[in-house]
Amino acid sequence: MHLGHGTEHPRDEAAALVLHALGLPPTAAPRVYGRRVSPAQQSRVRALVQRRIRERIPAVYLTGRTWFAGLELAVDPRALIPRSAIAELIERRFAPWIQAGRVERVLDLGTGNGCIAIAVARAFPRARVDAVDLSLPALELARLNVRRHRLARRVALIRSDHFRALRGRSYDIIVSNPPYVGARELARLPPEYRHEPRMALAAGRDGLDSVRVILSEARRHLRPRGILVVEVGNTERAVRRAFAHLPFTWLQFERGGGGVFVLSAEQLD
Repeated sequence: MHLGHGTEHPRDEAAALVLHALGLPPTAAPRVYGRRVSPAQQSRVRALVQRRIRERIPAVYLTGRTWFAGLELAVDPRALIPRSAIAELIERRFAPWIQAGRVERVLDLGTGNGCIAIAVARAFPRARVDAVDLSLPALELARLNVRRHRLARRVALIRSDHFRALRGRSYDIIVSNPPYVGARELARLPPEYRHEPRMALAAGRDGLDSVRVILSEARRHLRPRGILVVEVGNTERAVRRAFAHLPFTWLQFERGGGGVFVLSAEQLD
């Protein structure tokens, strides 16, 4: 089995499934380890673990919940499983790349289940966030999460192919975790990834189809001194080669992950 959709160790994955099957919160361990488990509960645990093994379904799709930037979110196969290192950047309010006090408008491009948009809205209580996705099913899931976090007044859900429906709108921050998997890599992905929406992963032959659009169009939607933050994962090397003229800043994260760059509006000029 392949891990990497929220857990990095089999024991953590097993714990998530067991606690969910028993109706216990993730924070229950280890104080509940001494409890007796009834035959019916054992049966529920066994069924869930068997599905994980036989069908190779990521654990969070089986539990229906995940966490991003400390926030609990609903997740299902309508959208990519949140796992972006950008969460750590949001928790720092994008410091030192922008002054948090002047952030009024933020765009989350390719919002999926709404994780980045919701986390940004929480980090910047005075900001309005546009959460954009081309997938209607993903936007339906994002709407559920936005309502659960009571952010419907500040997070607008918009169906758009990249910037197409955003004419005339400008932002202090544009943040995106777009599709960035090339055709060859996509064909070799473990079965777990095939439960995720293909359109949230596939980005043409070299994995740069979406990144090209973002880099060519982001500047006209950025305010002066605004920033563009994009995750490109393991296509980082291809991005560096294809856009050697751009002065990317590639970020490092305390909790791991990478392939995230920052560009200012002026650098995009």
